[in-house]
Amino acid sequence: MASSVTQSAPPPNVARALAACPDGAAKTLSALRDLIFETADALPEVGPLTETLKWGEPAYLTEKTKSGTTLRLGWDEAGTRISLYVHCQTTLISEWRDRYPDKLTFVGNREVQISTQHALPRAALQHCIAMALTYHSRKTKR
Repeated sequence: MASSVTQSAPPPNVARALAACPDGAAKTLSALRDLIFETADALPEVGPLTETLKWGEPAYLTEKTKSGTTLRLGWDEAGTRISLYVHCQTTLISEWRDRYPDKLTFVGNREVQISTQHALPRAALQHCIAMALTYHSRKTKR
C-alpha cells in the first residue's frame, strides 16, 4: 500500500525493497532518495510525494497534484551503479542529455546511471528531479 510521506521512513514494502539493495549501493541510493524528497519539499507545486513500489523498485509519484512524472530507483546486483528512471515517453532524458552530457550517464530514453564509486552529482540531479516532478505542470504552461 502506498502512502504520502515527507522524507520519513519508507512504507514497509519500500523499506524491504531498499533493504535488498547491495551494500555497495545503499549509501548512494539513500542519498538519491533524500535528494528526491528535498527537491520535492522545495517545490510547493509538487505537493507531498507518494512513495511506493513499481516493478518491485522504489517509486516516487506526485499523486496528489499530478504535477510530474514518476521517478523510480534501481540498482545493479554488484552494487556499483544505481539508476534513476523516468517514463520512456517523456522528453526528459533528451532534455537532460542536452543539458548534462558530461555530468550524467544516460541509457536509452528512460535511465540515468549513477556510479556508487563517486560523489552524487547533486546539482545536476536536483535539477533533473525538479524537471521530472514538474513535468506535467510545465507541459500545460507551454
